[in-house]
Amino acid sequence: MTDRQAIDDFLAERTLALVGASRGGKKFGNNAYRELVAKGYRVFAVHPEATEIEGRPCAPDLGRLPEPVGGVVVVVPPTQTEKVVREALAAGIKKVWMQQGSESPEAVRFCEANGMIVVRNQCILMFAEPTAAFHRVHRWLWGVLGKLPR
Repeated sequence: MTDRQAIDDFLAERTLALVGASRGGKKFGNNAYRELVAKGYRVFAVHPEATEIEGRPCAPDLGRLPEPVGGVVVVVPPTQTEKVVREALAAGIKKVWMQQGSESPEAVRFCEANGMIVVRNQCILMFAEPTAAFHRVHRWLWGVLGKLPR
């Protein structure tokens, strides 16, 4: 289970990569990308087939980012997440946020076995400040239900 310290450590990184935004712009990864940029994060999109996402250049993989990043937000199906975390480690990225729905047990085990900080089963938009009203309500509801990390 993710603890609050792992979330705070991840969000303290102001330069991030995001894997899982689409060229069409309609996936949750695109929404997360736009919101993180609006919150002041430097975010580099990663897509194996696109040269730009959201009007900005993107890298084909984590090993070819234009500069080092402090963490990677993963918004891909669980079957792809293990490949992404292996790529992250090879690129020297030790902090991983597996957006809800991206988590795979194998990827989590890999991260833990390699000393990587992993946030999982949490929505980054519930925690990255300033938080929009919808995400504040979502965070409040999770608090009521006892699902928030401590």
